[in-house]
Amino acid sequence: MVVAQLPPEVLVGSDNDLRILLRRITNLSTGFGLADEAQAFELAAAAYMQQLRVTGQTFMFALIASVAATALVLNWKRIQPELRARNQVERVVRFLLIACSTVAILTTVGIVLSMFGEAMRFFSFVSPMDFFFGTTWNPRFSTIGATGQTGFGMLPLLWGTLMIALIALTIAVPVGLMAAIYLSEYAPSKVRSVAKPVIEVLAGIPTIVYGFFALITVGPFLSTFGATFGLDIRATSALTAGVVMGIMIIPFISSLSDDIITQVPKAMRDGSLGLGATKSETIRKVVLPAALPGIVGAILLAASRAIGEP
Repeated sequence: MVVAQLPPEVLVGSDNDLRILLRRITNLSTGFGLADEAQAFELAAAAYMQQLRVTGQTFMFALIASVAATALVLNWKRIQPELRARNQVERVVRFLLIACSTVAILTTVGIVLSMFGEAMRFFSFVSPMDFFFGTTWNPRFSTIGATGQTGFGMLPLLWGTLMIALIALTIAVPVGLMAAIYLSEYAPSKVRSVAKPVIEVLAGIPTIVYGFFALITVGPFLSTFGATFGLDIRATSALTAGVVMGIMIIPFISSLSDDIITQVPKAMRDGSLGLGATKSETIRKVVLPAALPGIVGAILLAASRAIGEP
């Protein structure tokens, strides 16, 4: 409608010129302004565009008000003593829940399909055999096809990830489990109320902070410590990453194991102590076996974090 009001001589240019002209008119109509002087037909077209915008907004408001009023009248007439509004509300809530579940499922399916499509595109350039069984990781596409070595072997990455995860679990499992046993069985209530939140603070520290801590503090320390025994430990070695990763996942094992051990019935402890067992024997032979499924779940959760972070 705005273009129809423009002079014919300004419409003889290309489509790009027309887009630029409409952008200038839009800037004038919204009050944004122009860098140069506006021509008379541009000012007239901008005023006409602003008038159309106001008319459209007024029409839209009237339409929305009419629809709302009509819906209000129709629903007001439906309100009767025999109306079972609760059933209809339940039906709407069920529909909303199904819609939310569908969105979550479709999002997951979309992510999987997107990754699958990109993986197929990647395997069109790189041989699957070279990727899954290759021993060289040199991700530069210029090396593909040069000497038969693609440089995209997954085995070094897989072994590095598993090695870091094993080092992290070797550190985190004993420390986290012993901390959970102490806090749940031996620590006074005052010590527990302070120590448990302090340990859980480790889980809230961002991963990038742990990486910086490993690079600046732990790496040089391990390098210096290894040099005293004649060992060459680099600051960026897997040992450094594993140690810091173990510190990071301690709260997962400690907090979850503590909750599981605390939920073991007190009657089992009392029965063991009544039969003459010591407290440590009760923990080792009664409490820990009863809490073993939860402890294994905590260790698996920590392992998934350790495997996923590298």
